[in-house]
Amino acid sequence: MNQLGMSLVVLVFMCHGIGTLSDNGVLVLDYYQESCPIVEEIVQRQVEIAALKDPRMAASLLRLHFHDCFVMGCDASVLLDNYGGITSEKQAAPNVNSLRGFEVIDGIKYLLEEACPDAVSCSDILAIAARDAVALRGGPRWNVYLGRRDSLKADFKGANQFIPAPNSSLGTLIANFRQQGLDTRDLVALSGSHTMGKARCLSFRQRVYTEDYEENNNGHHRNTIFRRILSSICPKSGRDGALAPLDLKTPARFDNHYFLNIIEGNGLLISDNVLVTQDFEGEIREHVFAYASDQEYFFDSFGTSMIKMGNINVLTGNQGEIRSNCRFVNS
Repeated sequence: MNQLGMSLVVLVFMCHGIGTLSDNGVLVLDYYQESCPIVEEIVQRQVEIAALKDPRMAASLLRLHFHDCFVMGCDASVLLDNYGGITSEKQAAPNVNSLRGFEVIDGIKYLLEEACPDAVSCSDILAIAARDAVALRGGPRWNVYLGRRDSLKADFKGANQFIPAPNSSLGTLIANFRQQGLDTRDLVALSGSHTMGKARCLSFRQRVYTEDYEENNNGHHRNTIFRRILSSICPKSGRDGALAPLDLKTPARFDNHYFLNIIEGNGLLISDNVLVTQDFEGEIREHVFAYASDQEYFFDSFGTSMIKMGNINVLTGNQGEIRSNCRFVNS
């Protein structure tokens, strides 16, 4: 093919919403430079509006991206509703009555379809929205590499299997992250996302009342005031949906207080505290103390790990599709 022919091929791809080519499966920064140059501006503005209406939404959008990437990769499978032969991941135990923000993504997608029809994938929207949500709450901004395409299926079973549970042991967390190609440093950095947002009583009741947890806490100092606060929110039975901040000190800001909390034994979830209490070799605890003492170092590591997570099993090129509606595959 001569140079003119190749140029025409590239132009055809761009006009059909493919953007900057990434045939080798590598995501790129300027993917939508030609097909939808205002994509990041639209996403950022809508995230700001949503978080202004509902302060919890910033954490919810970050969590959506995380729960998407840990099941089949970052492919927007988490956004699919029950339809036809698809069983939605939204109904899986880690997601049902818990994941939020689907309407925000719907609104962003609607505006992008108006501005750039059939151009921007739902999976890229999730990645950009997660970054903007963190930055909006005082956290770091990182480069979001783009070019993901959307899955044609969901994985209900995988959503139940691969998303870490709030009562996970450290060994289970390490195995969950390793399965996604993420190491212990990624585990600690990404756990820092619990510096904002809230969790349901159902997720932290075991942390408050289980005696075995107390006995196996390796003599770690127990903050009885903190536990009394939690027990006032979450009784031994009932009020499963009652909410408590993941970070009691600065619940609305993205900062490094999460790590200070777990050093003091004041993580909300068992899966938070085990980063310190079950790390018998000290490698993970070393990262915890480093992030607790240096917020900029945490921010840098978090951005790096988010980029790494955002590359898990992405669909590119002719794989998958660009959904017109994030809730359904194209007919």
